[in-house]
Amino acid sequence: MADILRFPAPEPLWRDVLGEKLRAARTGRGETLTDTAARAGISPQYLSEIERGRKEPSSEMIAAVAGALGTSLVDLTSEVAEHLRGARDQTGAKDQRGAMLLAA
Repeated sequence: MADILRFPAPEPLWRDVLGEKLRAARTGRGETLTDTAARAGISPQYLSEIERGRKEPSSEMIAAVAGALGTSLVDLTSEVAEHLRGARDQTGAKDQRGAMLLAA
């Protein structure tokens, strides 16, 4: 007989949402990784890793990339926070649980 265990629904990671927002801003401006990275003072490879959620950049690095994209650290972090709030609200209350079946 299978038992049902309940686990919290996974929330999106900060670094993933940050990467999505940065990529959307960059592509919205019609820029390449090389263009934006050069203005931010980082390598295109590092910017790519940030956009893919592979790196957790420092606040200084985030501010540099935000500035290169014509926005501010405050505005960018507010967008990320709003996205995370919306994701939480779409799944219901904070303590909503996902179900997982286990075979006994």
